[in-house]
Amino acid sequence: MKKAVFPGSFDPITLGHVDIINRALPLFDEIVIAVGVNAEKNYMFSLEERIAFIEKTFAGEKKITLKTYRGLTVDFCKSVNAHFILRGLRNPADFEFEKAIAITNRKISGIETVFLLTSAETSFISSSIVRDILRNNGDASLLLPEGIVNT
Repeated sequence: MKKAVFPGSFDPITLGHVDIINRALPLFDEIVIAVGVNAEKNYMFSLEERIAFIEKTFAGEKKITLKTYRGLTVDFCKSVNAHFILRGLRNPADFEFEKAIAITNRKISGIETVFLLTSAETSFISSSIVRDILRNNGDASLLLPEGIVNT
């Protein structure tokens, strides 16, 4: 069984995340969306809200499991018996950052990272941009799954 973990804070989940997950579904038997919990990070949305956004977005998708985790992503992968980490790449800077992590993860655990390039329609979207729009009372609806955040 090919199982991948798609880790992130998903603060909030964006159409960029959705694009990567939907395009990865045919590649894996199961995708575990892993919402990372970091006590030192200040999230805009609570863990419960972030989970609810993801559940609403992927309601009925049988190949997706949703879990939370703390600590190293590779340790979480081992705990759920996943052999792949799924990551989306928007630009060369993302690749350089993610490449170092992927090499380290493979070296310490043997877990492979699979990169998917974001589609042209979503390559500019990031959660930080969405949060900035929302903090300033802007309309982020074109960047988010339908019904996720009232904008």
